Amino acid sequence: MNDYLVRALAREAGVRVIVSSNTNLALEAADRHGSFPIATIAQAHALTGAALLGAMLKVRQRLAIKFDGSGPLQKIIVESDSNGRIRGYVSQPMIDLPNLERESIAAALGDTGLLTVVRDVLLPELVESTVPLESGDIAAELTFFLNQSEQIPSLIDISHIVDGEGTLKAVGGLLIQAMPPYETNIVNKLRNNIQELPPVADLLHSGKTPQEILTLVFGEMPFKLLEERPLHFECGCNRSRSAQALISLGAAEIQHIIDTEGEAVVNCHFCHEQYIFSREELEALLKTL
Repeated sequence: MNDYLVRALAREAGVRVIVSSNTNLALEAADRHGSFPIATIAQAHALTGAALLGAMLKVRQRLAIKFDGSGPLQKIIVESDSNGRIRGYVSQPMIDLPNLERESIAAALGDTGLLTVVRDVLLPELVESTVPLESGDIAAELTFFLNQSEQIPSLIDISHIVDGEGTLKAVGGLLIQAMPPYETNIVNKLRNNIQELPPVADLLHSGKTPQEILTLVFGEMPFKLLEERPLHFECGCNRSRSAQALISLGAAEIQHIIDTEGEAVVNCHFCHEQYIFSREELEALLKTL
């Protein structure tokens, strides 16, 4: 199944639901970073969260989510935009833990620290919100953020399936959110619906589509499908931006690199792409300063 999400609205009930299937982009992120299973799964949950929150962005808007925890993974950063382009990385991708359930993700991230969400909503200043980590469970942390920081009754659920060797086989999530005037009871009603269902990842792995999962979540509640949005791993780095990053170091630092290293290597944290600048290219950059 290709990665995509669906967004639906039950207007009379005042609730929207988003369901995502994003196994492929999670596997691509893991492959680029050579991450061990627990880091792969934790990052997959964070990427799913970015997809769900990104589905609420308007055209050309972007967001970044940073989990800065006390556990061995240390930090997870993910980004998404209104076009379904998602990227992310884990600070310590080679951490190894024996158990690959959600409890281990929480232990790997840690239950103390900060969750920061930064949104570019095309205003002069970025919109930044920060809440403390409560449990280390990524879906629970994002739910807490929406309920506490945004003051919008919400529920996020993210799940995964791995095989006997720890290989990720499926990951997906759903977001339930009340619409104005924000009746909490409608979120609780749909929460009860999903508690009677298998986890989203199990449903996806069994062949259910996100659209079919929507129907199961809403039950008898009438709803309208608003959007099907493709999701994919995509990084915005390129050679030109890497050159600008070098220029921002200043003439003295570039000259120091020339004298000591003879070349510069710029690594992208998000996609692990390497951009190598030779001595001649560095000297050409110096002439632009």
